[in-house]
Amino acid sequence: METIILVGHGSRRKEANNLGIIGGLLHELIHPGCSDNCVKVAYLQFSRPTLMEAIRDSVQHGASRVIIHPYFLSTGNHVTQDIPSEIEEARRHFTGVEFIYTEPLGVHNKLVEVVLERIHSARPTGPEDIEKRSLQIIDGEIDMSDVPPEQVPIIKRVIHATADFEFKHSLVFHKDAIPRALEAVRAGADILTDIEMVRVGINKRALQKWGGKVYCHISDPEVVQSAKRNGRTRAEVAIEHGLRDNVGIIVIGNAPTALLRIIEMFNSIDASAKTPVVIGVPVGFVNAIESKALLATQSFPFITNLSKKGGTAVAVAIVNALLKMA
Repeated sequence: METIILVGHGSRRKEANNLGIIGGLLHELIHPGCSDNCVKVAYLQFSRPTLMEAIRDSVQHGASRVIIHPYFLSTGNHVTQDIPSEIEEARRHFTGVEFIYTEPLGVHNKLVEVVLERIHSARPTGPEDIEKRSLQIIDGEIDMSDVPPEQVPIIKRVIHATADFEFKHSLVFHKDAIPRALEAVRAGADILTDIEMVRVGINKRALQKWGGKVYCHISDPEVVQSAKRNGRTRAEVAIEHGLRDNVGIIVIGNAPTALLRIIEMFNSIDASAKTPVVIGVPVGFVNAIESKALLATQSFPFITNLSKKGGTAVAVAIVNALLKMA
């Protein structure tokens, strides 16, 4: 059995003794899913455990090899004298154990990258700079080379909005969805949403450039009365109420009932009729995944995701990505 010990200096400030976070990240990186305590931390001063305590604990739990890494930037006295002295003492006490002592952090090109990232973070930045940097980070975290180029800006925008890389794999696009959506935007078509939060999040200035507007009817008095009278959700009634000739994109970020109603309505009309593009990404545990799975089988243009995840942030991200692409 092998144990890794990260050794830090230690501080009188309790919050500064956070080497355990680095140890946890390292453990997850090299032993994902492991429940054993095979990456430990130790401190030279002001905090516990000490290096000898961490070594003793490792040996008592069966370690036959102990790798000790000095979490220091330079080769000062702690790295060249204090830690090696304790390792020699441990060798005398635990004769059957192999001890390996690594170089400190020292000079490394990846540290330069960390410094550069800290500089970028410290600079006064506006929303556009933050967005640009976020998208650069996404590029460095995930490979999009296997994704159709027209889908990449949308997937990246959704990941940016959710910090969830799973959407690369769960988003599903009808082959005509993106070109039809861009065509609708450029033609000045309107966008219809299921809830007010989605309407608020959409970049109306970008849409107005082409002459389109965003509508949500969930709070209209006639919608509220009709939903109550007929025992239906306001969202599905609002979508029915809002459909008109100039709607080019329908966005469902919250209500599976509204999405199911759209599918039902579009299946009842002539298959050759040109329907709005449906962006259906409701979130939740009741009918959300079922409604999206059904949407993914339709012949009319759609964008959806096959998971329980979704919601306003995802819906808005998709639409705003399309507006930016237009």
